[in-house]
Amino acid sequence: MRTVITAAQMFSAQREVARPFVVIEDGVVTQIGDSAAETLPAGEVLDFPTATILPALFDVHIHGSAGHDIMEGTPEALDTIGGFLGRHGVGSYLATTVTADINVTLRSLEKLAQEIRRPQTGAQPVGIHLEGPFLSPHKRGAHPASLLQKPSEHLLNAMWQAAEGHVRLLTIAPELPGADATIARAVALGICVSLGHSNATLAEACRGVALGAASATHTFNAMRAFDHREPGLAGEVLTNDGLFAELICDGLHVDPTAVRLFWKMKGRERGILITDAMSAAGMPDGHYKLGELDVRVEGGRCLIEENTIAGSTLTLDKGLRNFAEFTGAPLDQVLPLATRNPARMLSLDDRIGDIATGRSADLVLLSPDRTVVQTFLRGKPQIAV
Repeated sequence: MRTVITAAQMFSAQREVARPFVVIEDGVVTQIGDSAAETLPAGEVLDFPTATILPALFDVHIHGSAGHDIMEGTPEALDTIGGFLGRHGVGSYLATTVTADINVTLRSLEKLAQEIRRPQTGAQPVGIHLEGPFLSPHKRGAHPASLLQKPSEHLLNAMWQAAEGHVRLLTIAPELPGADATIARAVALGICVSLGHSNATLAEACRGVALGAASATHTFNAMRAFDHREPGLAGEVLTNDGLFAELICDGLHVDPTAVRLFWKMKGRERGILITDAMSAAGMPDGHYKLGELDVRVEGGRCLIEENTIAGSTLTLDKGLRNFAEFTGAPLDQVLPLATRNPARMLSLDDRIGDIATGRSADLVLLSPDRTVVQTFLRGKPQIAV
């Protein structure tokens, strides 16, 4: 069956089109054209006259949503999470773990590996992000101190094997004993290394980058505070033009002024928007799980203990809207932070983060106020009409 989608405009990595049409056959984009200059191909026409067509979004740091936690690793959990993400414009994501008992983590990784192999109806997990257990006890955030581990090649190998090689991203504090060898091992395995949950000095951060780290986890959060005499990891993140960097843009984790600083320093080539969302995303205030951790949600804010922030309830489409609002940048300029950049960081940009003929038809349509009108994943609509 052939479907022809028309809209007001389209932004992709390759081109911008006013009055575009996108042809989908068997879940794949087969043609992109300009309806003002070309005759529409035959097929079912779905017209979105005021919408903008974008590549589906890619979240590389998400712990759950819609009442389910990633570490459950069950078909029910992943189907529910994937469906929720699809309705918010996300086509791909990294299933992100949180520090837990190592045996719990290994069992979760085994189950997640099965889910990654299984075709999903909603957003597709394309790999695993290990956020923990190699984190600083001084910058652990919501991660339980008693379950943190010293960086270890042996433990990394065990997690890699349990995940059947599906680990794509590793967050690690580079100042910890054993971090050098663990970073080197991760790079050798083809895992992208991200520095975070770290009290690293500038020198320690630079060493982590020299060993192969390519990104930073939720910039500004769970990092040594920037100081003019000891800039720390934040200083390296902001001034190293080759380093990718995540940001949680919910207006709670990072002040809009710091968001503007991030935009000036990382720009449209190296910035990455994430949600760090937990199971409470899309749910009312109440009590939820982050891994094995009990989290209370008050006014959409995820908290543990004495008001330590524990993840978010953010959706990536909202994060993109916030980022454009806080920075004043146009949508086409900030779009790569939620599409092409995370794909480039993970060397997945040959299949994620763009709209092009021959690629999976993973598209999101935004209204003029930048809310999601419809998402197509593998050519199938995600929002009931």
